[in-house]
Amino acid sequence: MAQVEKLLKYQETDEKLLALERETSNSEERRNFVQAKNFLTKAPEKLDALEAKAKELNSLLGDLNEKYGEIAETLSDFENLDELIDGGAEISFYKKNVLQITEQLKNIKAEVAALSKAIKDSDEEYQTMKKKTIAVQKQYAEYSEVYKKYKDGKLEEVNSVKKELAALSKDISPEVMKKYEVKRSERIFPIICEVVNGRCSKCGSELSLAGKDLIAGGTVTECENCHRFLYNGK
Repeated sequence: MAQVEKLLKYQETDEKLLALERETSNSEERRNFVQAKNFLTKAPEKLDALEAKAKELNSLLGDLNEKYGEIAETLSDFENLDELIDGGAEISFYKKNVLQITEQLKNIKAEVAALSKAIKDSDEEYQTMKKKTIAVQKQYAEYSEVYKKYKDGKLEEVNSVKKELAALSKDISPEVMKKYEVKRSERIFPIICEVVNGRCSKCGSELSLAGKDLIAGGTVTECENCHRFLYNGK
């Protein structure tokens, strides 16, 4: 059997393994497992970020409350306003200051209210995230077990195909097999395909004269564009 025929037989068997791999990869068991794993991988960072945000908001709230207290104290300067007026002080000046201070306090109070709401929302988000993390941790243990059983159920079939591939690979050039495995790892499939009218049947690129000569001589060669192995089917 020529190298091309052996390689085609190997690819035909390898396609069975690829189908099993795709079936496993697309299974609900794996999808649940991967989703839970990804969530738990990102959860600590998310919780830390929410905790840091809460600390920052609380710090800002403390600063605002302190500022509010300091400004509120200045109003004590106007407790003796009647005496100041009786002494000839300009009422419009003090009235203007009182209005400015009152406006400042009003604005700060609004900021405090907004910050307080943000802190509450942040805390609720943190608690929700924490509860979900605990729930997913339990699910992850279950999904891991289910996925393991699923893979174990496929293992006998997978090993059978791999054993067949190992036997077939012994009759193929080690150099060709090495290139084949590289192409397979790059998700190139089919890896060997037919030449039609002097062109690669997959990407449509025309072979060089040297490539055509190699194909005509029965030598395994590669498409210069998509790098698949090529053979002359005629």
